Amino acid sequence: MTDSTDDVVIENKFPVKTIEKTKPPQGVKEGEWYEYVIGVGSSAITGKRSGSLKAVTEYVKEYADNLNRRSALG
Repeated sequence: MTDSTDDVVIENKFPVKTIEKTKPPQGVKEGEWYEYVIGVGSSAITGKRSGSLKAVTEYVKEYADNLNRRSALG
């Protein structure tokens, strides 16, 4: 049995644009925080996540991959 995504060409509509260190959200005093941007123009998603740069980068890449897969499947 094949996965239905095997025949779908996955377009990179949601590239990882930036991951930059930032201040923690208001009310949070601890942790290493990063702000990321996925996508372009009006389709850009901005978020914050705590963790090491490596962990946040892995999370953001997986998030972008999932968005691209869902976009390709309609």
